Amino acid sequence: MSAEATKPGEAHPLRRKGEGKTYRNFVGGQWVGSESSKTVPNINPADTREVLGHVPLSTVEETRAAVAAARDAFPAWRDTPAPVRGRILFQVQALMDQEKEALARLLTREEGKTVKESMGEIQRTINILEYTAGEGRRLGGSTVPSELSHNFCYTLRQPLGVVACVTPWNFPVAIPVWKIAPALIAGNTVVFKPATLTPETASAVVSIFERAGIPKGVLNMVLGAGGTVGNALVDHDDVRAISFTGSNEVGAEIYARGAKRMIRVQAEMGGKNPVIVLADADFDLAVESTAQGAFGSTGQRCTATSRVIIEEKVADKFVEALAARAAKVRVGNGLESGVDMGPAVDSSQLDTDLEYIAIGRNEGTLVCGGRPLRDADRAHGHFVEPTVFDHVKAATRIAQEEIFGPVVSVIRVKGFEEAMQVANGVQFGLSSSIFTGDPAKLFRFVDHIETGIVHVNSGTPGGEAQMPFGGMKGTGVGPREQGETALEFFTEVKSVYVDYTGQARKGSLY
Repeated sequence: MSAEATKPGEAHPLRRKGEGKTYRNFVGGQWVGSESSKTVPNINPADTREVLGHVPLSTVEETRAAVAAARDAFPAWRDTPAPVRGRILFQVQALMDQEKEALARLLTREEGKTVKESMGEIQRTINILEYTAGEGRRLGGSTVPSELSHNFCYTLRQPLGVVACVTPWNFPVAIPVWKIAPALIAGNTVVFKPATLTPETASAVVSIFERAGIPKGVLNMVLGAGGTVGNALVDHDDVRAISFTGSNEVGAEIYARGAKRMIRVQAEMGGKNPVIVLADADFDLAVESTAQGAFGSTGQRCTATSRVIIEEKVADKFVEALAARAAKVRVGNGLESGVDMGPAVDSSQLDTDLEYIAIGRNEGTLVCGGRPLRDADRAHGHFVEPTVFDHVKAATRIAQEEIFGPVVSVIRVKGFEEAMQVANGVQFGLSSSIFTGDPAKLFRFVDHIETGIVHVNSGTPGGEAQMPFGGMKGTGVGPREQGETALEFFTEVKSVYVDYTGQARKGSLY
């Protein structure tokens, strides 16, 4: 393997290969070129003529080398005081804040969302780093009174060892950091496997950690296919936990395989997030929040609004207004000023969007959108119109299955009780929202909605660094990410009994 240290200020370490460039792994504190002869191109989804680089499909052996580096680095990192670990994360935060504009443009070019959306993602990441770094001075357990005299009882939290963080392409800065940061602050070492669609952003994030002073081997990154790199991490005896965000199919498999090895698995998966709009809702607010939730980030977020469940008496007016709002969405290259919605991330996701739109034509009334956009500046990108279907039945595919595109289904109901049944009538349970001025109904909604995140009079996306993130039912397993619960997954609780006289337990039956 060839190895090369990162140059000061280098944002996305690469290896030159012919006329193009090939991304490198980060193992044991060095940027290492993969020996694999297999690569896939990293293509700008807004202009497929632009190849940003080539992603190596790293081997099982290279993945094992990364795990070995993490295993060897673990003892020293575990014994590093938590406040010292926190200082490194504060430096990561500072560097990301300094470089956020360049990082946002890189993210947009690679993933497709608008620069404004990219800046929002990076700011949220900075907030997560700030919160998590502070955990270095709060990490601890509790003291508990003993039933015996001269006995001191307390708990403490200790790290697990090597953990694997497997992340998707749709939030390629925030999701890796909200996994890596708590894993590190808890004293674990990490092997990071990013999505193959966003290697340049992933490399930029790891470079920031490197320049912030992360010790060699504490954070490692391996690029490649889930079937090779991901499987090697899941099956490696030295990997003690896996934090995964992605599809239900893959998450369920990882969870089952992790259970066989009796290791921890945290999986955040799909969503089919509802907005309930009652007749007394703030109409304009509900329309605007729905549009932003459905079409923001091209609908490519697990918290996107995909179902509007609305009382029949106000449905006609709402659908008309939502269609008018959708028509105002400017679709194009996210790097251009004034663009509201970027492309689908790749041709496969665009095909999925169009396939579900075709299905929807037989399951509801197409109100607006539904066409791919291939004119002029959009001729070489994966663009599709914001799409609204009305008169959709709750049991249909477009109302039940995650599309992950800018497609929203309107389901009409007679009242609140039916709205709740429809909202809970899916396999997912990530985020939900209600628009109403009725206190009794909004609190009944909060009590009985089957989602991990609940919004009242605001859209389904959005969250804050200090609040837990995660879902119920088929959406997620394992402790919540972010906020006060973030460290639960990455630590073991140890109970300690100190008999400081040596006499307290004489004659005790237990």
